[in-house]
Amino acid sequence: MLALMVVGLGILEGGKLFGPAGLRSMAFQLPELGFLALAMMIPMLSGGIDLSIIATANLCALVIAYMLTSWIPGTHGVVWGLIQAGALFVGLLLAALVGLLNGVLVAYLRVPPMLATLGTMTAVKGLAIGFSHGNVITGFPEPVVFIGNGSLLGVPIALIIFVIVVIPLSIFVNKTPLGSAIAMIGSNERATRYSGIDTRRSLVWVYLLSALLSGVAGVIMMARFNSANASYGESYLLIAILAAVLGGVDPLGGFGKVSGVILSLVILQLMSTASILLDLSQFITLALWGAILILVSGSVVLKDWISARSKTSSKVAKT
Repeated sequence: MLALMVVGLGILEGGKLFGPAGLRSMAFQLPELGFLALAMMIPMLSGGIDLSIIATANLCALVIAYMLTSWIPGTHGVVWGLIQAGALFVGLLLAALVGLLNGVLVAYLRVPPMLATLGTMTAVKGLAIGFSHGNVITGFPEPVVFIGNGSLLGVPIALIIFVIVVIPLSIFVNKTPLGSAIAMIGSNERATRYSGIDTRRSLVWVYLLSALLSGVAGVIMMARFNSANASYGESYLLIAILAAVLGGVDPLGGFGKVSGVILSLVILQLMSTASILLDLSQFITLALWGAILILVSGSVVLKDWISARSKTSSKVAKT
C-alpha cells in the first residue's frame, strides 16, 4: 500500500508532497498521532481498547496550560524553568491517574474495556470542559512552544521525542516479560492466568502506559498549537484505531508490532497531506479512513476464515 501511494501520489503531487516543505510538514504532524496510535496499540494488544485517549490528552494539556498561564513569576530564571517542568510532571501524573482508574476498572472490577474507557472518556471530558469552561487556553512560554514547533539540525523536536520513546517501547513489547504477558492476555487471558502470570497487574500496566502515551501526545498537541482545549483532536480516535489495525495489530488481541504501527502512520500521514494538497474535503478524507478501517478489519476476518478452512480441508484429506 505504501509503495502504491508513493508512486501514485508522486505522479500527482510529487514536487510538493516529497519536497522539503512537504516532508517537514509531515514530520511535524506525525508525532502527536503516533503517540495516540501507540496508546491505542497497547490495550488492543491485550484484547481491549482505550476510548479515553483523546480526553486524557486534552485534560493533561489543559492542566499544564492552566499552570503555565496562571503561575507566571516576575522573573524568567531558574524558578520559571522549574515551574514549567513541574507543570509537565503534574499533567502527566494526572494522565497516569486516569490510566490507573481504567486499569482498576478493567482488571479488578472486570468491567469490559469498551464500557470502562467509554465511561472515563465521558467523565474526563466533562471535567476538562468544566475546568476550562469550554475556553481555549493559550500563550505558553517559548520552551514549551519549542517542543511542538522547534527543530534540531532540521529535525522536529517532537519527532526526536517520538523516536526516543518508540525504540524502548518496541523493545518492551517484543522482548520483555511484561510485553509478552500483555500479548498472551490478548490471546487467552485464562490460560495466561493459569500459567502463573498476574494478569490483573499486567492489565493495570496496559492502561497506565496507554494513558501516559496519551499525555505525551497532549503535551505535543498543546505545544504545536500553542493552545489547549477540551475538544482538540476528537477525530484522532478513529485514526488511532485505524493506524493500529492497519499496522497489523490483531483487533482481538494477541499480536502486534510497533514497527507495523509506524509504517501505517506513514501511510495515513501521506494520505492526509496529499488530501490537503489535492484540495479534498476533510469529510472525504475521514470517509476514506473509515473505508480503509472496514477493509482492513474485514481482511483480518477473511484471512482467519481462509486459514481455518484450509486446516479443516487438510485434516479431512489426511483422514
